Amino acid sequence: MAQNVYDVYPERVESGQTKEQEGEKSRKQDGKKAKENKFLTGFTGGMKVHIGYAFAQSPDELFRNGNLQAISNLSQDGVTLGLGGEIRCHLINHVHLGAGGAMSIMPLAKSGSSIRTGWGGVLCDFYGQVGKVKLMAGGMVGGGANKRLFVPEESDATTSIDPTYNASYTSTPFFLLDPYVGLECRLTKRMSLVIQVDYMLPFGSNSTGINTETVRWSNFLSPSGPRLYVGLLFGKHDFRQDRR
Repeated sequence: MAQNVYDVYPERVESGQTKEQEGEKSRKQDGKKAKENKFLTGFTGGMKVHIGYAFAQSPDELFRNGNLQAISNLSQDGVTLGLGGEIRCHLINHVHLGAGGAMSIMPLAKSGSSIRTGWGGVLCDFYGQVGKVKLMAGGMVGGGANKRLFVPEESDATTSIDPTYNASYTSTPFFLLDPYVGLECRLTKRMSLVIQVDYMLPFGSNSTGINTETVRWSNFLSPSGPRLYVGLLFGKHDFRQDRR
């Protein structure tokens, strides 16, 4: 009659460990391997605030409106502020795939001139884990629009009978490539802090007016510059120490 290996070789059982405990340990190890081999390993989403600095070659590049007279005393660069969010799936412990978007404003003058930028798209990045921190690098591909408002500080008219303010409001659609790097730090099992830096590259048409011109994706638009994002993500995180 066949005998159990633990009866024939009792020395193979660790001191103080029963057959049931050994079997439970084996099942846990098999379960852990199964989880590590899962394709979908997590799902998260959250919000991020950002601050950055955008700039152009000249004030004229900010508007590119042929009907607008020469712009003077207008800053061609400045601080950008905004808010955005994202949702993403975690794949095979090394890939984030999802979607995101944000809105950003760049004030230009005390008179109220500003550039508002809204965008969204598909994001993908690759990450590695060091303790409770994930290091990631990737990018977003998508589109958006620049809404540019120019308000002169003074009227161009010499009399108050028929003042001409020469204000301008234009909207420009664009295609974007947005490379980024960042890190994600686990705070709890269901929440993490994310810090990210990007440099958005918008491409669109030469004119900022709403007209019949076809958008040319080969044309780089201004302004552009880096942004720093800080936010919180919630959901099922795939930090490997959570599986123990």
